[in-house]
Amino acid sequence: MQYTNLGRSGLKVSRVALGCMSFGDTSRGFNEWALGDEAAGPIFRTAVDLGVTLWDTANFYHDGTSEEIVGRAIRRYSRREDIVLATKVFYKMHDGPGGSGLSRKAILEQVDASLRRLDTDYVDLYQIHRFDPDTPVEETMEALHDVVKVGKVRYLGASSMWAWQFAKLQHTAELHRWTKFVSMQDQYSLLQREEEREMFGLLADQGVSSLPWSPLAKGRVARPWGEQTARSAIDSAASWILPQHDDRAIVAEVQRIAQERGLPMAQVAMAWVLRNPVVAAPILGVTKPRHLVDAVAALDVELSDTEVAALEKHYTPRTPTGF
Repeated sequence: MQYTNLGRSGLKVSRVALGCMSFGDTSRGFNEWALGDEAAGPIFRTAVDLGVTLWDTANFYHDGTSEEIVGRAIRRYSRREDIVLATKVFYKMHDGPGGSGLSRKAILEQVDASLRRLDTDYVDLYQIHRFDPDTPVEETMEALHDVVKVGKVRYLGASSMWAWQFAKLQHTAELHRWTKFVSMQDQYSLLQREEEREMFGLLADQGVSSLPWSPLAKGRVARPWGEQTARSAIDSAASWILPQHDDRAIVAEVQRIAQERGLPMAQVAMAWVLRNPVVAAPILGVTKPRHLVDAVAALDVELSDTEVAALEKHYTPRTPTGF
C-alpha cells in the first residue's frame, strides 16, 4: 500500500479508499445489492490486510445502517486508531429541522447521531455531502469549525458541487480563520472528466485533495462494452449518476491495453485515475474482495504517455452529474 497526506494537512491516508455505501440494511436504504455484516466481513478483512486505512461512509447510506456496520467492523477487524474514518452530512435523515441540510442545528445534531451509530468519540474526516443553497455559508462553516474545536471531528471535507460553491465555502472559512476543507469527494473517471475543467485547478491551488467516487464509472470501464453484472442490472442510481453515452471507444481502449498487459480492465482504468496529481485516494464501493485487490494492484501500474493518450482521445464534453 502507498500512503499520502490529505491535502496540505498532516493526515496520512491510504491511496485507495474503501467506500461503504455497499454496506447496509437493504430494507432501509436505496441499494438492493447492499451487504450486511456477515457478507461484508471478507471485504473489511481484505481492506485491513491490504492496508486500506481510509473507510468512507455517510449518515444517509441505508438510513444510518452503513455507519452501524462500519462501526462494528472497526471493532471486529481492526482498531479505531488504525482507521481513518470518514462520514458525511446533508441528506434527509428525518422530517425535523435538524434532519437534513447544513444548518447549525443539523450539523450539531447529525454529527452526534453519526458518532452514536459508529460507536466512536470522533470522526477523522467529516464531509458535507452536497452544497446547501438554503443555509448561509457562514453558518455552515462556523458550525463545522465548532465540531472540530470540541474534538468530535479532526478534519473537514466536501463533496460534489460546483467549483464556485467550493471556493465560496473555503474563502469564508479563511476570512474568519475557521477550519478549511482538506478534501473534495467528486465524481471522476474515464467517462466523467468534467472536474478537470475548473474544480481540479481550484483544488491544486488550494492544496486540497480529490477523493474520486465512481472511479470505474459504475463498473462500465471494468468490463467490455454492453456487458452487465448482477449489480449493474438493478442499480437504479446509474442512470442519473452516469447517463448512458456512446463511450464504447473509450472502453475498447481500456480493454485493448488491459489485454496487451495481461491485466484486468479495472486496474488500467484505476491507474489512469490515480495518475492525476490532485487525486489522493479513489473511493471503491466494492461488493467483492477481489475488487479491492484489483484497485490496490493498480498502484503499481504505470501507464505510458501513448497509453494515456489512447485512453483520453475519445472523450467528449458532457454535463457534470451526481449533484
